[in-house]
Amino acid sequence: MMSVYNAKVVWNRSSGESFIDRKYNRAHEWLFEGGVTIPATASHHIVPLPFSKPENVDPEQAFIASLSSCHMLFFLDLASRNKINIDQYVDEATGILEEDEDGKMAMTVVTLNPIIIFSEDTTPDRGKIEQLHHQAHNLCFIANSVKTKIEINF
Repeated sequence: MMSVYNAKVVWNRSSGESFIDRKYNRAHEWLFEGGVTIPATASHHIVPLPFSKPENVDPEQAFIASLSSCHMLFFLDLASRNKINIDQYVDEATGILEEDEDGKMAMTVVTLNPIIIFSEDTTPDRGKIEQLHHQAHNLCFIANSVKTKIEINF
């Protein structure tokens, strides 16, 4: 099976703004199928204000969110298949951007920190939760696509 996904990225230089002096605005938009538009930017940790917009999503945050979201969706599916009711799943994932072993800047570690609230009548034991996380990680398309180390704290 093959699926094709699309995203459109649009950036425009602001009126009167110089470009060749590298003092240009990095704000842009991500447009997705279905009509969703996300305001995006370069990370303010890398590109100083006012050339980045910290209220917008940056690629590093999106990378972390995509790993977290993919893992969560597989975890929820596996729990449902195992007749385990979940009332809430919250993950405050973090990522570390640093030089890798080749001296290149890379997101070297992403840590998922899911907090899951199970319905009282179906709360699994820690071993089952660990098994579901392991299965979700192995099934996650995004995790399977990157070399980043992914840790799961639960």
